[in-house]
Amino acid sequence: MDRYVCIHGHFYQPPRENPWLEAVEVQDSAYPFHDWNDRIDAECYAPNTASRITGGDGGIIDIVNNYSRISFNFGPTLLSWMEVHAPETYGAVLEADRVSMERFSGHGSAIAQAYNHLIMPLANRSDKRTQVLWGIKDFVHRFHREPEGMWLPETAVDLETLEVLAEQGIKFTVLAPRQAHQVRDLDDVNGWQSVDGEAIDPTMVYSCPLPSGKSINLFFYDGPISRGIAFEDILKQGESFANRLIGAFNDDRTWDQLVHIATDGETYGHHHHFGDMALAYALHHIESNNLAKVTVYGEYLEHHPPTRAVEIYENSSWSCAHGVLRWKENCGCNSGMHQGWHQKWRKPLRESLDWLRDKALPVYEKEAGKYLKNPWRARDEYIDVVLDPSEEKVSLFLEEHSVRPLSDEEKVRALQLLLMQRCAMLMYTSCGWFFDEISGIETVQVIQYAARMIQLLDGLGQESPVEPEFVAMLAKAPGNVVGDGAKVYELYVKPAKVDILRVAAHYIISSLFMEYPEQGKRIYSFTIDDEVFDTEAAGKMKLAIGRGRVRSDWTWDEACLNLAAVYMGDHNVSSGVKEFETEEKFNTMHDEVMSAFKKGDVAEMVRTMDRHFPSSSNFNLWHLFRDQQRFVINEILKDRYDGIMALYRTIYEDNYSLMAFLQSLRNPVPPQMRLAAEQTLNDDLETIFRGDVSVEKLSQLVEDTKKWEVQINAEGISLAAGTWIHARLHEVARDPEGPDMIPLMEKVSEALQVLEGLPLHLDLWRAQNVYFTLRKEKGEFIDVAAKTGNEDALRREAAFRKLGESLHIKL
Repeated sequence: MDRYVCIHGHFYQPPRENPWLEAVEVQDSAYPFHDWNDRIDAECYAPNTASRITGGDGGIIDIVNNYSRISFNFGPTLLSWMEVHAPETYGAVLEADRVSMERFSGHGSAIAQAYNHLIMPLANRSDKRTQVLWGIKDFVHRFHREPEGMWLPETAVDLETLEVLAEQGIKFTVLAPRQAHQVRDLDDVNGWQSVDGEAIDPTMVYSCPLPSGKSINLFFYDGPISRGIAFEDILKQGESFANRLIGAFNDDRTWDQLVHIATDGETYGHHHHFGDMALAYALHHIESNNLAKVTVYGEYLEHHPPTRAVEIYENSSWSCAHGVLRWKENCGCNSGMHQGWHQKWRKPLRESLDWLRDKALPVYEKEAGKYLKNPWRARDEYIDVVLDPSEEKVSLFLEEHSVRPLSDEEKVRALQLLLMQRCAMLMYTSCGWFFDEISGIETVQVIQYAARMIQLLDGLGQESPVEPEFVAMLAKAPGNVVGDGAKVYELYVKPAKVDILRVAAHYIISSLFMEYPEQGKRIYSFTIDDEVFDTEAAGKMKLAIGRGRVRSDWTWDEACLNLAAVYMGDHNVSSGVKEFETEEKFNTMHDEVMSAFKKGDVAEMVRTMDRHFPSSSNFNLWHLFRDQQRFVINEILKDRYDGIMALYRTIYEDNYSLMAFLQSLRNPVPPQMRLAAEQTLNDDLETIFRGDVSVEKLSQLVEDTKKWEVQINAEGISLAAGTWIHARLHEVARDPEGPDMIPLMEKVSEALQVLEGLPLHLDLWRAQNVYFTLRKEKGEFIDVAAKTGNEDALRREAAFRKLGESLHIKL
């Protein structure tokens, strides 16, 4: 009997975008990366596109794209982020699926996912249908083929969900073994046998009959091995991983066996460092030793149609022992990180969102029916706009779905209604309930989507605003850190809310510190066009004043606004924004504010701003969006920072010899001097990689860190050094035969040797990829040239080889 192995990775992150800006703002907890998507891409998603297979001495002997050899799904919302912010990873994932189709008899590695990872059994039928349709359309848009399978978030399932999958042509999904209830032979209608627990045989595919008369194929992954991969030390060695898989085969079985596992894809690199390499080596070991045939679900299903039927446990999942209660009750399932914490907030949160969803349903049907032929069909196809919100695409969408040609105001209203429905699904993203505290970033995120939905709903002119009642319901959700859901709303949700006035305020304030293009300025998901824009500067003081039109790219809502902002030094910024009324009033405001600024009278400047802009339209640095706020504050602090660093440097340099003398006497160096040394050396170690690196200076800095036993900023220095090394490898790759490349390769090798003296986590992944490709393309030419005996050719070959050794690549 033949043996088959399939490894499935569920690669997913929750939507992290600010719901108003449609962009992920900086997350300090992900330092030194911009945000958690960025960090996990560097630790997992990207490494799996070029994973290392190493020899016995640790040298790299091959680099492979793991995605082309496993079964995988990516969350659509993660792929949308990756397309913009990690295009190399994104391209490699798509290419892996194309290559896998050649490897696996025309069946690609990728399967689809229900769109934004909501718990399907807890969704209504309409949301289930939209989630599946959006997941399929997103998949086709990216992979240019129809998906054979679909991953269900948390593998949470009920029969209605399976019916929706079958209706849309999905052939299979993957479940946990404990989700199987009973099995029988396909031709034995009355032969059901219970398989409670994990008693189901996972080495075959099953057919699940559905009430409609349709059926869908189900794969139940191997539970013990999957748990071992996630929670044990199996990924420490690729060969151990392979042996664990091969050990699951049983010669007593009389069919072609499929040993398959499913885990979070982040296991391979993020949760387990170098897990991608264990995965790569395990597959290499299995294939090179003919231990089994590596396959994917679609290929296995084609050649091994089901011979047994299965019934599932409805409302079950892979990560909650109580079915799907983890996403609606205080069932006891938690992260295990906070002993003694409760999750009593889960039920009130779910009830609050259900209330909000149901409150919006009749409003959507009634209002959207005025503009759209079929509101629910339009929602199902709104994914076309989500994938491409360009004006051209939105216009075509409205033209197709509108009951008649719509006025500009009606178009805005229709788009607001559709966006409201998108938020109504995004607010159910499962991660909002998965962890332990209602004030956690994942839960705040889903409440922010609810707040965006409320803003749109209240903007439709309802009899009474929805927000107060919603917040009152959240107050019933007790927290562990923050008092309750209402407090979370006040502290973390309301400050994130955005309207056109705040966008305009962000623009006019940030324009004091950064330059924008003359027309078509983009502020995340908004576009600003200036009609008038003037600036003045007087010493440290700056003024920006004008009139501009601000438009939402998603709803086409727009306003013409008067704008003014003045910077008075330090953190003192004042700005005003209000709707444009008349040319005369604008000119009066413009001239009076400009006149007050030119006089240099700060008090009069403030009084003039107050006279023309009401207190409700005054904004300051607090109102800037997070990334630009960080940029502006750093600009303001730059002089102060430089001054402080100059003081540290002076203390360090003036006392260097005294510190050395004290150390020779084995006398403790005063902590004030040691602090100056730490600040100076860390600053120098980061800044040295921003220019032409002197290996001699780098070596001295490393020696000084050891001499004074200072604590280095390992993450920051590692990132700076890794970026410099990668850039230099690109220089080499562009012209490996150039005369300047020999000393450059030698410098990089020497720098890498010096850096071994620091406790860094140096990321050489990108540099190794460049070198490995270069070795394949130019290595033979370099070797042949060296055999001529030419002195430069010999030196080039030696430098190239040494560079490979420094990057731990086995030639």
